[in-house]
Amino acid sequence: MRVAIIAITANGAGLGTTLRRGLPQGTLFVLEKHAADEAVPFSERVPTLLARLWADFDGFVCIMATGIVVRSIAPLLQGKEQDPAVVAMDDAGHFSISLLSGHLGGANALASQCADLAGATAVITTATDANDLPSFDMLAKENGWRIEDLSRVKVLNALLLEGKEIAVIDPTGKVAAYCGGKGNLLFAEDWEHALQSGAKGVVLVTNRLVPAGIDLQRTLVLRPVDLCLGIGCNRGTTADEIESVVARHLAQLSLSERSIRCLASAQAKADEEGLLTYAEKKGFPLIFFGSDELNGVDAPSPPSEHAFAAIGARGVAEPAALLAAAGGKLQLHKVKDGNVTLAIAQLPNK
Repeated sequence: MRVAIIAITANGAGLGTTLRRGLPQGTLFVLEKHAADEAVPFSERVPTLLARLWADFDGFVCIMATGIVVRSIAPLLQGKEQDPAVVAMDDAGHFSISLLSGHLGGANALASQCADLAGATAVITTATDANDLPSFDMLAKENGWRIEDLSRVKVLNALLLEGKEIAVIDPTGKVAAYCGGKGNLLFAEDWEHALQSGAKGVVLVTNRLVPAGIDLQRTLVLRPVDLCLGIGCNRGTTADEIESVVARHLAQLSLSERSIRCLASAQAKADEEGLLTYAEKKGFPLIFFGSDELNGVDAPSPPSEHAFAAIGARGVAEPAALLAAAGGKLQLHKVKDGNVTLAIAQLPNK
């Protein structure tokens, strides 16, 4: 985590130096008149400094009164998924306060880390932490899962705090491991079991589309990011055609686009404009494999004479998907759809 440590007093500068030495990716900013060799001096007002640095750091430790911090960051806030972690500390080093983005942004962890470095008391006010309960947004963050609708986290965490029963459908088993027996959770095998239980809410871990008729207001859908799409295409294939093919086959398999981890193809396609444009538009990482790597995979479909003649690989979509999935299994054997060949592999559950 890239952390900006900001101090405006002489005591704060000393505390900031201690924190910077303990935070590997920390940068110390100190008001010009108190700056020493390890610090980056600044002379503008704190709100101006924060506005300048806001997009460049994952976290901020502000050694100053919380009122200054609150007023300074207020115009910069966008939402829980975008805002960086913000921690406020007094310049005597007594308290380390998680002020903003405690869970998803990592402010709770950063506040605790600063408290350990400074010998301070960490002040964590998020309700689940205060009541020694698991938090579903932290569960998602720790496992690298995407949250389908962030507003549902508040609903399900509230049910957790109230002691209401929550049904959990989780084929990965990671929810049970994370929660460690805390919370009134019922682990259900499927939707039928969950609905028959009468639970007040549902946590669903899946890369599949949610069945129709489900009460989404009380359902938190967590998406494992575990689908690797192997894509081959004819030269000049448009991004729109690739997008249409992918969307169509995901829908046929009831798989969610939000679970796509990456796209994979042959190195010969590294300059394929349509593929590059599609990946950039969707924000999907794009991995390329050489023909020797592709040929080293024991793909189930027959070799492609066309691909071998064109790039020296016996196949593209299936071996690329399997290589990207690192030992996972195919969920879709290669299909030829227009100018696109598509295969989908799922990462193994670890």
